[in-house]
Amino acid sequence: MARAVHEKGAALDNVWGFVDGTAVNAAIGRIVHLYGPVEGKRHDAAMVMMSGLCPQLEVYSHDGNGNPLAIYGDPAYPHRVHLQSPYKGVNLTDAQKQFNQSMSAVRVCVEWPFGEVVKYFAFNDFKKNLKIGLQSVAKIYAVSCLIYNAKVCLQGSNTAIYYGLNPPTIDEYFSQSI
Repeated sequence: MARAVHEKGAALDNVWGFVDGTAVNAAIGRIVHLYGPVEGKRHDAAMVMMSGLCPQLEVYSHDGNGNPLAIYGDPAYPHRVHLQSPYKGVNLTDAQKQFNQSMSAVRVCVEWPFGEVVKYFAFNDFKKNLKIGLQSVAKIYAVSCLIYNAKVCLQGSNTAIYYGLNPPTIDEYFSQSI
């Protein structure tokens, strides 16, 4: 996945997925990490720390040679070996601006799975349908993501197509999910 992201124009050659809010989306089009529920007003950096994602990345996010692989987030995220983010500030060098631009261009796909989940499971449109306190909102969304991931395995996704990758088979997905 990291090779496909890099070949799409990313400055980094070790990024395999993208984090936004409480979820990580992989370049193969699957939602690979979901945390919550969390109040909407929580800062992304706080949510990623609460989720325990960083220690998981330290253990599991390496290539076959043991080199660190990373996910990439927006400027709200802290910079770590396994969690990369853009250069921050107003006085960036041209090289830093170019880095940010290249990573922003490949990060665009991070929103696509969220849109797909709402498209295929319209009841997840919180503003219209779900009522916190009356329904298990987090469970409903998590199950929708699980089924969305199964759909990706069976039919592909815009993200996988964008990166030229094939998602795992449905059998591989469910055997990994246990």
